[in-house]
Amino acid sequence: MGNPMGAEAAWSINFAAMYLRFNTAIIDAVKDIVPAVKPQIAMYEALGEAGLWMYARTCKYAQDNGLYVLGDVKRGDIGSTAEAYAHHLSGFPLKFADVADPDEVENVERNAEANASRIDDVEENGDEFQFGSEWYEDAVTVNPYLGTDGITPFVDAAAAHDKDIFILVRTSNPSSSEIQELELAGGGRVYEHVADLVEGWGAGTIGDHGYSRTGAVVGATHPEEGARLRERMPHTFFLVPGYGAQGGTAADVARMFDADGSGAIVNSSRGIIGVWRNNPDYDEELSVDDALRVVAESARAAAIAMREDLNSALKEVRR
Repeated sequence: MGNPMGAEAAWSINFAAMYLRFNTAIIDAVKDIVPAVKPQIAMYEALGEAGLWMYARTCKYAQDNGLYVLGDVKRGDIGSTAEAYAHHLSGFPLKFADVADPDEVENVERNAEANASRIDDVEENGDEFQFGSEWYEDAVTVNPYLGTDGITPFVDAAAAHDKDIFILVRTSNPSSSEIQELELAGGGRVYEHVADLVEGWGAGTIGDHGYSRTGAVVGATHPEEGARLRERMPHTFFLVPGYGAQGGTAADVARMFDADGSGAIVNSSRGIIGVWRNNPDYDEELSVDDALRVVAESARAAAIAMREDLNSALKEVRR
């Protein structure tokens, strides 16, 4: 009997498995140096269903190794769609999950009937649905363009499930000024208004350390704006992309931390996971195991260098 999934699906799964080996090699190399990882879901969605499986497996592997997982999903919508996106934080709602054996295709109809009956019972009794873990994310990135009703489901899910969100405020991409720096009729700029909204959205979730569950994405390529936003958003934790490959330096991001050297996490993607390309030990003729060793060693060295760079810059600012 031939492969019921087809050659294309089998190829996709094998390809995803190789990506997963790469990811786990990176995680193993840096897990005692960095506090978090930020997988970008679009890179996995490009591989289809096998890619989404790999995304979830990568997130789970990172969590199992003690890392905070920030899912870079940049979701944004309204109403029930925003609530569905917020399941990235709550986990897959069990009202849609199989109550029988999910591996047996012939049980699909029976499972659907059982789920329908269970949903009726929940609705009649006023009970709350239970949630199961699916994506293994501790936080996600969110687009604020649709306003409060596009953000509230994420804020609620974060508060209910001990998770966090990071909302785009002043991004590091070159064309961000086309919208974010527009002047408002009442004074100030668009990104400053968004910053005030973000600070307000998180007001009800401020924890023991003075920060809310609603963070802000503030690019390293805008150091002056970042420093002003730090003062403007005292209860908002910053996610700072743009360090390294995009041109941001440690000195640029140092003032985005608070007076205690906290309140921000700096992201470097290509500067860590792609630095192996500059390693003279890498050769296309290497075995997979040897190539992954070079990848891991390169990533670890880059992570250590980044940590030292940031610590030095923070010491300079705090003098």
